Amino acid sequence: MSTQIDSVLIDETKDALKETAQLIEAAANAQGEEAKALYAKIADNLRSAKHRLTELEGNAVEKAKVAAKHTDEYVHNHPWQAVGVGAAIGLLVGFLVARR
Repeated sequence: MSTQIDSVLIDETKDALKETAQLIEAAANAQGEEAKALYAKIADNLRSAKHRLTELEGNAVEKAKVAAKHTDEYVHNHPWQAVGVGAAIGLLVGFLVARR
């Protein structure tokens, strides 16, 4: 569910930023009241995008905390398996570095 929400937020943010870029181009050629209205719309779009990005950041932090908690629990419950996985990864990285 959270992944769907993140995907929607990303799409909405991309749309808002694309619209903002178009508004900036239009504002470059506008004058007077039209320019003020365009700049107000740009500011609104940027606030909206910032809000969405803040939501995405919060979701990402929450997911990272959950993943860290699960990892910590796994390592505490299966310490030797964790050591084995760490050693295997270390060997793999060592082989890859040595090949260069």
